[in-house]
Amino acid sequence: MSSEYLPGLAGVPATKSNISSIDGEKGILAYRGYDIQDLAENSTFEETSSLLLCGELPGQADLEEFDRQLRGERKLKYNVREIMKYLPATGHPMEMLQTAISAMGMFYTGSNVLTESLGREDEYYVHTMSVKIISRVATIVAAWQHVRHGYDPIEPRSDLTHAENFLYMMTGVEPDPLTARIMDACLIMHAEHTINASTFAAMVCASTLAGPFRVIAAAIGTLAGPLHGGANQRVVEMLEEIGRPENVRHWLEMKQEEKDVIWGMGHREYKTKDPRASILQKMLHEWADKKGDLSPMFETALELESQCEDLLGPTGVYPTVDYYSGILYSEMGIPADQFTPIFAVSRIAGWMAHWKEQLSDNRIFRPTQIYTGEDMREYVDIANR
Repeated sequence: MSSEYLPGLAGVPATKSNISSIDGEKGILAYRGYDIQDLAENSTFEETSSLLLCGELPGQADLEEFDRQLRGERKLKYNVREIMKYLPATGHPMEMLQTAISAMGMFYTGSNVLTESLGREDEYYVHTMSVKIISRVATIVAAWQHVRHGYDPIEPRSDLTHAENFLYMMTGVEPDPLTARIMDACLIMHAEHTINASTFAAMVCASTLAGPFRVIAAAIGTLAGPLHGGANQRVVEMLEEIGRPENVRHWLEMKQEEKDVIWGMGHREYKTKDPRASILQKMLHEWADKKGDLSPMFETALELESQCEDLLGPTGVYPTVDYYSGILYSEMGIPADQFTPIFAVSRIAGWMAHWKEQLSDNRIFRPTQIYTGEDMREYVDIANR
């Protein structure tokens, strides 16, 4: 057995999975064998979630039933809403989301049925909890937008799609078709991405047979970090710091001298442009065509991408999905600190799929380490130290 240490487990296979795949050289991401571009253009979040959970694109009847189940689980328990009201309004929404999800676990017990290989009883529980959590995370994130400002949350509507209802609960206004379609595509593109940090955290937690709310709380806590899901908020802050396109070159040269991070640029898996970034960039142009001129932030982002391609392209550093998603959410009027929670609204589908897959052939994760401490030595009484 190899004892080679690879920081961050870079390139180390941690599991076998048939949920998604990445070809980093060609810039391809696929869910269950379906190219992300095809799904973003033709599917819905509901259909894609069913695909991730069940392994195949659903037929009409199955999709309608899955959609009906999601719509029926949108309401949040009064007790959880009350807990949210007493959280500090100045806290980050990801802290709130992790707290609310953990609190939900108090009301939905039953994880004692879980075994190390999914049986029929396990299957029913896993599906029921997956639907409930996928639906409720969107409600929690949207509710916080109002609760933290001292208002009651907007009640969900069962006549709207998942993306439409989420935007409606966030803003109180039913979205126009373009805005709803773009949000739907964003949810699809963020739903899954192989064994990233948050998914791995979910898998490790799941391997202990912990309940689903604990599993998702672990994933949310991991996603919150700026090196993972929190990068899209940092991108917007970075672009605001740059200001305008003409400032890009000087700013970039300064960051290179300081060896500082350029948020949204460079991905461990991709040696070319993240395919999701290309789709989002296209959507921003479509948004501009239909809505009018975009803010200077988008122009600055295009110039920064161009300059980075000249200076960093040969090293394999290209835009990631985080680079353009934050700009798009900003154009929709969504506060920057809600970008990562929206990531969670989407990624919850992938997390639940990996939870199910982990349980289907489970073995608790127990890696080893390379010890770098002292050799064996004798205890010395404190008076003689």
